[in-house]
Amino acid sequence: MAPTPAMAAPSAGAPLERTVIDRRDLRPDDVLIDIAYAGICHSDLHQAAEEWGSAIFPMVPGHEIAGTVAAVGSDVTAHRVGDRVGVGCMVDSCGECEPCRAGTEQFCVRGNVQTYNGVGFDGENTYGGYSKQVVVKDSFVCRIPEGIGLDVAAPLLCAGITTYSPLNQWHAGPGKKVAVVGLGGLGHMGVKIAAAMGAEVTVLSQSLKKKEDGLRLGASDYHATSDEATFDVLKGRFDLILNTVSAEIPVDAYLSLLRPGGAMVNVGAPGTPLSYNAFSLIAGNKSLAGSMIGGIPETQEMLDFCAEHGIGAEVEVIAADQVNEAYERVRASDVRYRFVIDTATL
Repeated sequence: MAPTPAMAAPSAGAPLERTVIDRRDLRPDDVLIDIAYAGICHSDLHQAAEEWGSAIFPMVPGHEIAGTVAAVGSDVTAHRVGDRVGVGCMVDSCGECEPCRAGTEQFCVRGNVQTYNGVGFDGENTYGGYSKQVVVKDSFVCRIPEGIGLDVAAPLLCAGITTYSPLNQWHAGPGKKVAVVGLGGLGHMGVKIAAAMGAEVTVLSQSLKKKEDGLRLGASDYHATSDEATFDVLKGRFDLILNTVSAEIPVDAYLSLLRPGGAMVNVGAPGTPLSYNAFSLIAGNKSLAGSMIGGIPETQEMLDFCAEHGIGAEVEVIAADQVNEAYERVRASDVRYRFVIDTATL
């Protein structure tokens, strides 16, 4: 066991505090990573506050991890010491079921092992990226191409793949009109990626206060959903709507913005059920879908795509001692658009 400094929530809703955790000794298929940056995802707040069901404490959050390889196990050939690498939302799966064999490990029949607040197949609790080092099975480590700074790459391991996967699956690209609902940690990545894919992108946000940002990030249009006229003006316009907000919305109103055959995909996770009228789908052969993250192959594909197009997250780098303040600012939507912890400050 190797001790490493970390930031942990000692109990549900408690402020995060400095601690030391033990990382396992390298197995033959393991990679030891010196973490450089760890992004703060809104799901970190939910889990640290035990808002998504029973959680494991002490909890070291963080599933947006970027760093360099410090050591590798005896069987590892895909990664070498000094490589720039990233780790996302999961660190293991059974590797044998149909989803795993298809490269969609997030749907592992036995359940994928979460990067933190999870239990590995060895029975040990997992601890995330708010730490100096992490040990991860080599097949769950992705290569971060040159050309992307590690600080702006870290959020790609969650926010990037969460938006890339549905945009990829629903073929956002030239000739397609895509609306992104919400311009936050997820939404700003959705705008960047959809625009780089060649789609015509519109931001749908509660207000116009981030309009300048939205247009700078790649949107060609921006509308306030608080203005009822928006839903009349944009009726039947979009091929795809990517909903990134974790709040209750009038689903039928948004479905009215789709063209016949269009799809609305939810990646945000509201705390209350969403309702809709079946005729909002039936009348236009429309689809209402959800998307989680991507598997490891698609995550690597996303990183390569972002490097090719010069895409990174918009980040505010903070020291470890600023994490609790950052959590409060995330709750207040006071970040543009992702906090990233400089783990050198641990």
